[in-house]
Amino acid sequence: MTEIRDSRQAIARGLRNRCPACGEGQLMQGFLGLNAECAHCGAPLGRYPAADGPAFFAMTAALLLLIPVIGFIWAIWRPEPVTLLIVTSVIMTVATLVMLRLIKGAFIGYLWAKDEQDRGA
Repeated sequence: MTEIRDSRQAIARGLRNRCPACGEGQLMQGFLGLNAECAHCGAPLGRYPAADGPAFFAMTAALLLLIPVIGFIWAIWRPEPVTLLIVTSVIMTVATLVMLRLIKGAFIGYLWAKDEQDRGA
């Protein structure tokens, strides 16, 4: 019999870089490194493989924001094309990196809630 896990709570905890099981321990170490297990409750966090999912969602969200960002910058300042490229590149790089960490935490929380562990080969 499997326990029922609250997906919303696990995703919210993952967004805050907290263990989806207890909400106390840290989920990630460094920028994107996943802790093998929770220091507080011992949950096996390293068994939930995020793989390329968070990167896909972060890039998709960033690309959906790209057109309005270009439009607003162009409408407000009318920069030269090279300046527009540099400014939007910096904005989109920062936005993607920020979103990537948040999305990875939420993704791991969701995987924990659904008990989608790496079962090995």
